[in-house]
Amino acid sequence: MPSFPTTASKVIEICDNPRTSPMDLKKVISLDPVLTAKVLKLIKMAAYYEENHQTTSLVHATITLGLNTIKNLVLSTAMLGTISREKRKSSLDMGEFWRHSLSVGVVAKLLAKRRGIDRKQWESYFCAGLLHDIGKIPIATVFDRDYMNAIADADKGQDPLFCVEDRLFGANHCQVGQILAELWKLDRALSDTIAYHHNYKVYNGAHKDKLLTVVAANSYANCSKLGFSGDIHSGEIDQAVLSELKISKDTFVEIEEAFLIEIEKAKVFLNIQAV
Repeated sequence: MPSFPTTASKVIEICDNPRTSPMDLKKVISLDPVLTAKVLKLIKMAAYYEENHQTTSLVHATITLGLNTIKNLVLSTAMLGTISREKRKSSLDMGEFWRHSLSVGVVAKLLAKRRGIDRKQWESYFCAGLLHDIGKIPIATVFDRDYMNAIADADKGQDPLFCVEDRLFGANHCQVGQILAELWKLDRALSDTIAYHHNYKVYNGAHKDKLLTVVAANSYANCSKLGFSGDIHSGEIDQAVLSELKISKDTFVEIEEAFLIEIEKAKVFLNIQAV
């Protein structure tokens, strides 16, 4: 399992401390010039955000965007960068994989916005959607040819891919993703979403709303063929999930225009790796 950057871990720890000040965050991020450049570039490319803030100061960015947003920017870029560095030949089409992941993140964020979730939480919904399938990458990298067979078997039998993973490898991407989340000391909401997004019916934890939002967003992305992460036969969106979230299938039609705009903006999370 790839290790998580020390600076990024410290940033997350500081952001989770209610006594943290913008200057505290600046001191930590500034210790890592590469991370500093990535965060500043993300902020300057703020087309992703509704407010087109122009800033070159980490302190100003922290005040303007808030600790939660900065935390999720750092988390997302660090995880993408870590996976990118570790990636060898993989049976997954990484372009299509990240297109799917971005789509789930954007839809989760738009659903949170549509449902009146506190705007300070929108980025955490995006982050949970973006990273929900992160456990597939280590499996597909280590078991390259076998994972191609797993995808083919899932297609042939019209089975969920995570069930075929269990059968062939003795573990599935949800479990592997949870190991990564624990290794990287990610917060419980993100860890639980990664671990339970295919087994959500048994989940009784404190982060059910975020989990079910990602479940709905993931089903929509699969049904709409927004990228590809290996699940060919995903089935319909669970009506029970929609009912609990107090939305309907029409909600996805209503956010479609906003989705097309946001998905282009969200590609900044991939482009930023060129820094």
